[in-house]
Amino acid sequence: MKQRHLIHLHWRSGFGIKPSSLQSAKALNKKKNVNSIFESSKKIEPIQIDLSEFDDFLKTPYQKYKKIHGGDAATKLRQKSQKKVRELNFVWLKKISSSQCVLREKMTLFWANVFVCRDNHIFHMVQFNNCLRTHALGNFGNFVKAIARTPSMLKYLNNNRNIKSKPNENFARELLELFTLGLGNYSEQDVKEAARAFTGWSFKANGDFIIRTNKHDENLKTFLGVSGNLDGDDVIDILLKQRECAEFICKKIYTYFVNPVIDPSHLKELTALFYKDYNIEKLMRHVFSSDWFYDEKNIGVKIKSPVELMVGINKTVPSVFKKQSQVTYLQKMMGQILLYPVNVSGWKGDRYWIDSNSLMFRLKLPSVLLNNAKISLKPKGEFEDDFGNFYNQKNQNFIVSDKARAYFETHYSKTPFKRLKAILVLPKLDEDTKEMLKIYQNQNAFQYCIQLMSIPEYQLC
Repeated sequence: MKQRHLIHLHWRSGFGIKPSSLQSAKALNKKKNVNSIFESSKKIEPIQIDLSEFDDFLKTPYQKYKKIHGGDAATKLRQKSQKKVRELNFVWLKKISSSQCVLREKMTLFWANVFVCRDNHIFHMVQFNNCLRTHALGNFGNFVKAIARTPSMLKYLNNNRNIKSKPNENFARELLELFTLGLGNYSEQDVKEAARAFTGWSFKANGDFIIRTNKHDENLKTFLGVSGNLDGDDVIDILLKQRECAEFICKKIYTYFVNPVIDPSHLKELTALFYKDYNIEKLMRHVFSSDWFYDEKNIGVKIKSPVELMVGINKTVPSVFKKQSQVTYLQKMMGQILLYPVNVSGWKGDRYWIDSNSLMFRLKLPSVLLNNAKISLKPKGEFEDDFGNFYNQKNQNFIVSDKARAYFETHYSKTPFKRLKAILVLPKLDEDTKEMLKIYQNQNAFQYCIQLMSIPEYQLC
């Protein structure tokens, strides 16, 4: 398999490839390389975080806990739960960077921006994140049904308040608009009927799903032309029978994994395949195995998300963060904080990742992480803390540990600069970049690598 195609495959199915892995992969054909990627992601490794201090709190309804232990105790534990969600952000990013199940983690990241959700209840958020991971390469229909049963989604879109006497349409609307069909493929009446079908869907204090039968509408409903005493699962099954559902998901897959500009013939091909059985793994195998996936027009044209950028750098030279807040701030500066989506539609991605402020920071990021460089920019994103004050505090520098240096020495230092450039940078370099890199030809491999990751072309994959 061609080196350039292999690098492209590993950037889209993961976050790049080491020179040593590239060397062995070159001896294999495309089919074997694609198989290897899927084999390494067969195992499902749930994200884990210590929640022992929340045992009583998480398994008891909030009002009941408040009554037993008092309002102050309940408030403090709720605040601790919010802090734990920030810790989960750090743990998830670390898992993305270190897991051997690279494709599964890439798919988990992808699905998190399809089934967009936000929750400050740490137990429920861990449960939701692991639901994404479990179903990331499974059956899409089962996936939607599982997501619809998670406490985080039920709360986020108010379906836990959806009762037959007063239907709440939030979940039903987003299910149709953002999760399955897209705008223009259903009517307002379909939203109302779907909402009735999901009445009573809720959860227990311990996170287990429950249908509160006394709150569920048992009357006749008509959804997308199908009539009956429909429940939520029936609605999802009807959605899956719509070809528009398969096409909607394939569009998202194509723009994320292939090219922001969709080729209609390729989309039609993917839709026909996916519509047969909604098998996500089969769909992704087809994408990575197709000749058109490796067309030059699809290589080096996708702007890396902030998370993809951070993980790509970290996989080249693993950085050590003294505090979890450092990782949060880096995400904040670039406009993508995991677990804190901007809205129910998620991040738009591609060119929307870049503005004059974020681009400058992105270009400086390798030096910030690996050379203790400093940068002063206005943060963008979620939290109120002042980035400048945080960054200028003593002992806030990011550390390149001896272990990280040893990792780089093992995997990259002996790689010729020309090959290093081919592995790290997929787009063709413009003349100014070529001239700039000539200045660093006499630097050591570590410094040259930092410069490679600091050029505009490294922003693409």
